[in-house]
Amino acid sequence: MSITSKSPVAVLRAALEVAEQSLPAYSHRCSPKKFTQHQLFACLVLKNFLKTDYRGVAAVLQDCSSLRDTIRLKKVPHFTTIQKAAHRLLASVSAKKLLDATVGQQLGRRLRVPLAAIDSKGLECTAASGYFVRRRGSVAGPWKTMVYHRYPKLAVICDVESHFILAFDTRRGPKPDVAEFKSLLDDALSRVRLTMILADAGYDSESNHCHAREDRQVRTVIPAKHGRPTSKPASGRHRRLMQVRFNGDAYRQRAQVETVMSMIKRRQGSHVRGTTYHSQNRDLRLMVLTHNVMILLIY
Repeated sequence: MSITSKSPVAVLRAALEVAEQSLPAYSHRCSPKKFTQHQLFACLVLKNFLKTDYRGVAAVLQDCSSLRDTIRLKKVPHFTTIQKAAHRLLASVSAKKLLDATVGQQLGRRLRVPLAAIDSKGLECTAASGYFVRRRGSVAGPWKTMVYHRYPKLAVICDVESHFILAFDTRRGPKPDVAEFKSLLDDALSRVRLTMILADAGYDSESNHCHAREDRQVRTVIPAKHGRPTSKPASGRHRRLMQVRFNGDAYRQRAQVETVMSMIKRRQGSHVRGTTYHSQNRDLRLMVLTHNVMILLIY
């Protein structure tokens, strides 16, 4: 069981250290060199930590000299500078480098995780309350009906003991969970060695079992409940093994990945502020990195 830090100064300090280990100080040799990429990433983490926007984090930095001193800011960056830095620092390649740095700090030389879990959740793309959406959906007349067909979706693999995220994937839902298992597992194995991975029935497929057990030597515990309920034996050797020799004691720990999603929503909000597909993906990546940074401080 882990907790997240509540100190903005400590979060800034940890985010600065993570960025210094994974990113160069400046994106280009001809850059203005007013702010380093390390300082701008720390500002982005602070934005999510305080659940505010770009203007809000710039105003907080302007009012709090202790926060500026923590990341050695001589002057406060304009909110558009922080917003443009998000496009660069939260791109897929840069975000993976930052995640590598957080995992390296968390595990050190202990690169084996005995028990991991995978899950995915959809987040809101609007700040409208659930009550408002239900009331609008019940109003008669097609011009007043409110239906959300698509939403930002975050999938993660986490260490069930520390709630630390080892790999993530961002996309737009609704999409089946079963298709993202292999890529997420391979991404996690590029950073750590896994002994066992837990997943719910949404990831149940014989090909996922074969990829994990035979190709990657990772034990899987996935209930063989995909498809229509039936009394017949499941198709495939590994799925039938799940029916007769299911490890229920280990599977109870799968709930810890649900706790990770709850921690992200409670500490950073249950909706993303981006309006486009790419901006929503950047918001999801920043949520994952901020979550890991807040746990790093405790460890």
